[in-house]
Amino acid sequence: MTFNLSGFSPSSASSETKHVKVLVLGSGPAGFAAALYAARAELAPLVLTGTELGGQAATTHLIENYPGFPEGVGGSELGDLFQKQAERFGATVEFDTANAVDLSQRPFRVTGDSGSYLADTLVIGTGARPNHLDIPGEVELTGKGVSYCATCDGWFFKDKRVVVIGGGDSALEEGLFLTRYASSVTIIHRRESLRAGKVLQNRAFSNPKVNFVWNTVATQVVGTDKVTGLQLKNLQTGEESFFETDGVFIFIGHTPNTQLFEGQLEMQDGYIVSNHLMETSVPGVFVAGEATDNHFRQVITSAGMGAAAAIQATHFLEKQSQ
Repeated sequence: MTFNLSGFSPSSASSETKHVKVLVLGSGPAGFAAALYAARAELAPLVLTGTELGGQAATTHLIENYPGFPEGVGGSELGDLFQKQAERFGATVEFDTANAVDLSQRPFRVTGDSGSYLADTLVIGTGARPNHLDIPGEVELTGKGVSYCATCDGWFFKDKRVVVIGGGDSALEEGLFLTRYASSVTIIHRRESLRAGKVLQNRAFSNPKVNFVWNTVATQVVGTDKVTGLQLKNLQTGEESFFETDGVFIFIGHTPNTQLFEGQLEMQDGYIVSNHLMETSVPGVFVAGEATDNHFRQVITSAGMGAAAAIQATHFLEKQSQ
């Protein structure tokens, strides 16, 4: 990745407690959009990058559905542009990861690996991570045929055979989306019936490009510099087989990166509960992106939520100073 950490050096992150008006946790589209809007409001926001600079978007080879880039843009490049724009207006970016928070009183206290922070307002943009199968070859071939986002990567599989692993709404939604490009979509599910809604099931069953393999799990992704197939195991018979494919799309759920906030914020299924103003159950704490969104999960929606969260943080600070 090519992110610019010009404002960061090991010596700049001391053990001294820093007090800021707006602290942003996370450096994905939600975090940097929040930082941009807070910076333009002259609130001098501080962004803690977390361990994944740029968030999930940075791992995408090419993003073709973000407005303003008709030829597409690399995920890491887009993240770099987000950062530069936020820094241009006065945001500060620190390569640090929050590992403890105290939201019981304002200013909120956040403890990172490199120091402590006091924040008059907090914008949480910690995102979510796709669940993995944790099988051999999965990590090595991610971006080389293994994907967790059909909307992001489906175009690269025009007239190719792909596999979708999962049986819920996301698996069928993404599988049906892939039929726009792929010559065939085979959905592999560990059970003999789907968990997805009936409408989606009917659409999938009636689509001539969609096939199903039941009671089966993948045990290995096969390939060297690209995916060539999957090793499968039938859970009823124990029979093992090789399934030839050009791509593997894994949709077995997401896990939001919200463990830090358990017991301090209202949550549902691991996602932080927020209203349409991106407000959480604690006044002064706002959330944006996939830490609260389990439905859209797009770069543009996360960025929009980040902007909204920063606008509301600005209004909150204005009311506090009256």
